[in-house]
Amino acid sequence: MLKDFSISVIQTLRQRGFQAYLVGGCVRDLLLHREPADFDVATNATPDQVMEIFPHTYAVGAQFGVVLIPASGEVAVQPQDPERTNPIRNDNDNDNATMASTAGKRTVEVATFRSDIGYSDGRHPDEVRFSRDPREDVARRDFTINGMLLDPLSGPPPGQVLDYVGGRDDLKAGIIRSIGAPEQRFAEDKLRMLRAVRFAARFGYSIEPATFAAICEMAHEIHVVSCERVRDELTRMLIEGRPRDAFLLLDESGLLGEVLPEISAMHSVEQPPEFHPEGDVFVHTLLLLENLPHPCPSTLAWGALLHDVGKPSTFRRAPDRIRFDGHVEVGVKMAEEICRRLRFSNVDTAQILALVDNHMRFGHATRMSQATLKRFLRMPRFDEHLALHRADALASHRQLSVYDFVREKLAEIPAETMRPRPLVSGDDLIAAGYAPGPRFREILNAVEDGQLDGRLPSRDAALDFVRRQFPL
Repeated sequence: MLKDFSISVIQTLRQRGFQAYLVGGCVRDLLLHREPADFDVATNATPDQVMEIFPHTYAVGAQFGVVLIPASGEVAVQPQDPERTNPIRNDNDNDNATMASTAGKRTVEVATFRSDIGYSDGRHPDEVRFSRDPREDVARRDFTINGMLLDPLSGPPPGQVLDYVGGRDDLKAGIIRSIGAPEQRFAEDKLRMLRAVRFAARFGYSIEPATFAAICEMAHEIHVVSCERVRDELTRMLIEGRPRDAFLLLDESGLLGEVLPEISAMHSVEQPPEFHPEGDVFVHTLLLLENLPHPCPSTLAWGALLHDVGKPSTFRRAPDRIRFDGHVEVGVKMAEEICRRLRFSNVDTAQILALVDNHMRFGHATRMSQATLKRFLRMPRFDEHLALHRADALASHRQLSVYDFVREKLAEIPAETMRPRPLVSGDDLIAAGYAPGPRFREILNAVEDGQLDGRLPSRDAALDFVRRQFPL
């Protein structure tokens, strides 16, 4: 268990004469009676001293005082090889989950007490000074609820809390408050503005007025943060359980217009009330996010967020009703640009675009031929498409008849008829006298359609069909 391992790390550091405490989000979560995903340790031992004590460490950021210790059983204590190379470079992200993933195993992050001097790039400290005072270390952290220390070796469970910033009071009151002047904290790392929104939404807290005012004032500075870090923070907002609350806060603070202007543009874009009684495109999209499953795959969450991104630019008030002609095709192109801007992987981008591209097809599901329906149902990761349709319906007309129809078909159609073995191959066509070329794909698709529809039960029937429909 990672918690037990982190405590054993603290015990070992104490035995060597150093101070050591749990720190940050794990303390917050323990006080909230939640199971922390990660455990961080703060100590006055320097990185070199930590690496002398623990074998097989990862110095992901020695210049920032950060060392990772893999949780591989009992803590072994031995001198560290001074000639060892450090395989991972720290980017000072303070995202333990990301660094643990980079290390390839579950780890405990051990950071030396420090104070940071200057942040001229709004990202990295210009100078780091190691400290022996935990108060100095806490003072440089982001929010009071993340700035508490915990001594798990003393006091009743979970241990004695060292709170120099009023974090415990803010935790009880449900407040996200910066440590010290919010303008200074956000100037040090602009991503903290997004983190404030995420924490407020995740825990259902409010953002302290001065902290929120600083976010509103500095929202335009978020562009100095790398696209990858912005993407990851937005993804967490989408999948942590309260995405609607997060995006309302993003919108209110002005951050939404900076990081995702395409979503902000959905405001006041009317929809036909007979299909969308809930309101405009922005209202609908946020309601849809509220109906996503939890836990939610990140690609599904992004596909849901972007499914109607093409509507604002295709809005048209026709004589009969409001229309969004071509909004799917436009939306796919816009979603592709957003994915490229935020540097999604090719695999994730493909799935997000597929979700946007296919979300309107459910409206035709009950009228599809057997072949078309089977092709539709066998799309890769179809469960995400179905989940998006369900959330889309619940966020508008609330009719789930198509959702129920599709689920029934998924249950009743045998897997072997959904993806049957081909009756005819390219070699068969060549043997029958057909010349290889683009026509092959048309012929093979036609044969598969007949097979999926149940019209072509055998290879002989399929070859006879080819000779009749595609004469030489």
